Amino acid sequence: MQESHTGGSRAVLLDAFGGPETLDVREVPVPQAGPGQVRVRVAAAGLNPMDWIMTGDADTAARFGLALPVGFGTDYAGVVDQAGDGVSGFAPGDRVFGGALSRAVADFVVVDASGATAANEVHHTPDGVDDRTAATLTIAGRTASAALAAVAPGPDDTVLIGGAGGGVGVFAVQLARISGARVIGTGSATSADYLRGLGAEPVAYGDGLADRVRELAPLGITAAIDLHGVETVHVARELGVPDSRICTIATQIDGVTAANGATAAPGALEEIARLVAAGRLRVPIADSFPIEQVRRAAELQAGRHVRGKVVIDLAAR
Repeated sequence: MQESHTGGSRAVLLDAFGGPETLDVREVPVPQAGPGQVRVRVAAAGLNPMDWIMTGDADTAARFGLALPVGFGTDYAGVVDQAGDGVSGFAPGDRVFGGALSRAVADFVVVDASGATAANEVHHTPDGVDDRTAATLTIAGRTASAALAAVAPGPDDTVLIGGAGGGVGVFAVQLARISGARVIGTGSATSADYLRGLGAEPVAYGDGLADRVRELAPLGITAAIDLHGVETVHVARELGVPDSRICTIATQIDGVTAANGATAAPGALEEIARLVAAGRLRVPIADSFPIEQVRRAAELQAGRHVRGKVVIDLAAR
């Protein structure tokens, strides 16, 4: 054990389910690490669409095991400052990142040292990965890795990725490119340069998408990942892609694999962190906010048009 902080610490809490207007910064007791747990002093917390989706209403929250009052945010990065009895592999002073389901936007989080899911996990942050970047990896990185594994792209593939400019798209496009595949990414007309910067060939979504993809890839596409809804799935089917090589993350379609962070392979998140550290994968940070501006940050994230990741900074008080 180390450092038994007393007094208060900041945490974002909701007393009612709903949108960004329900988010409040509160002074709360400093949590203590129990046996097998570590306490992390959070430096940054990354936001994801699931953060506001699962706290938007009582029924959805219940499916995630959440009840009021509830915290906000899942991805975090920081420094271990307390280790409970029986913990091995982590010690105070270690830089770490991971997931703490709906409680990451806080000065401190307590997680299981042996946890292996995005709801409750901790990993060593590699040298060369800053805290803001590390705080964006868990949910989106796991989800993208699971989606890529479902369609298994390689050098002979042309992959259509729908919603390529979003938080998961940032990872999916680059992981597909690392596999050697050609990537065509859907987005708005204004996102074309951004998608090119990730390594995708941009194509505007909406009516006529199938024809535009045919123009870009006259020999056809061989796999597809829909990160937004169903449009990419329908276009992929129209272009002859078998269901076995189509994946979704935001909807369920008969015959098509639905991936999420929970289905990522063991070690997937550590591999993504290594790719970031090696400079092979980059994570654009769209904007960062102090915890006091969490409502603004959540509104930006909830707009679903942000390019890159939104981060809450907690390192300075």
